[in-house]
Amino acid sequence: MSESPASVAPSASERPVLVRGPALIAVLLLAAGVAVTLLTEDLGIAQFLLLLGGGWCAGFSFVNAVEQMPRNGLVLHLAVTIVLAAILVTVITSGSALIESVPEPLRGVLLTLNLAAIPATGWIVLGLLGRVTQGLRRREEARRPLRAVPDWQRDDSGDGSIVAFTAIEMPFRALTRAIVWIVVLVGALAVVLLIAFSDIVLHFGARLSIIVVGVVLALPAYSILTARLRRRTVACTLALGNDEVRIDVGGAASVIRYSRLDHLLWREKSDYARVEVRGAGTDISLLVGIATAAPGVAAELPPLPRRIIRRFEREGLVRTVKRRGGGVEFRRTDRQGSAE
Repeated sequence: MSESPASVAPSASERPVLVRGPALIAVLLLAAGVAVTLLTEDLGIAQFLLLLGGGWCAGFSFVNAVEQMPRNGLVLHLAVTIVLAAILVTVITSGSALIESVPEPLRGVLLTLNLAAIPATGWIVLGLLGRVTQGLRRREEARRPLRAVPDWQRDDSGDGSIVAFTAIEMPFRALTRAIVWIVVLVGALAVVLLIAFSDIVLHFGARLSIIVVGVVLALPAYSILTARLRRRTVACTLALGNDEVRIDVGGAASVIRYSRLDHLLWREKSDYARVEVRGAGTDISLLVGIATAAPGVAAELPPLPRRIIRRFEREGLVRTVKRRGGGVEFRRTDRQGSAE
């Protein structure tokens, strides 16, 4: 769930929004930060947060822009990184002498923009490192043997096919709520710390804020969440027979006849790979993508057999391909279901 800036691959329709939107927000935040700083002739915590956010949005917009360039995107990314890093090093090493040589009206603008340039440069550097590491990772994965995806086998104990996998029994909405709570709590704690230690933060600059929020707060919080969830990983089997679905979750077995099946969601890949089954008073949600997989096995699910898809449709279940997030969903429009 946690990715480097360059590892995120937005769709073609999302990319322009991820460039224009953050760029516009960056302009508004930076303009407000510069204006308030020049009017008050003071750099308080409000101005600091405006400039910090504006600089980050500017860097975020630039990284997404160069990633979608068909040619020379990496060259431009590298060139801008070198130029910005050289400017920051020059300003830091020269102290206040370089800025004091600039006329007064422009001096205040440069001072504030220099503060905003720190998070912008930091995000651009992270994006460049992400692109490099992603390229190296792809080369390494190309040489590494692929992990096997769980496959359907003939069910010896009954009719149909069976697949074995590991999963965490947990509703997906509960996982979503946990992530949202982490974001809210970490964000609130970061704001409290920035305000409480405003003198220290302003003294050390935006780099300390990025380190505190990203490394000291957000990363440990996410690591603790995933580690606690993975402890709940259990061995599961799911069998699709001629007339029923049989599920075993850590030794607890459930059987739902297709005539009583109300809902089935099947997502094969990504961190959100999962299966959700509901009907006949049973409601099971198994998170596969974030569970600890067996050695040599991918944390994925195989595609549903075509015979099962046709069987579900004959039972009156309406199939929907989930565009957002992928997967396929079967839902009975008649909530009462048919008689068994």
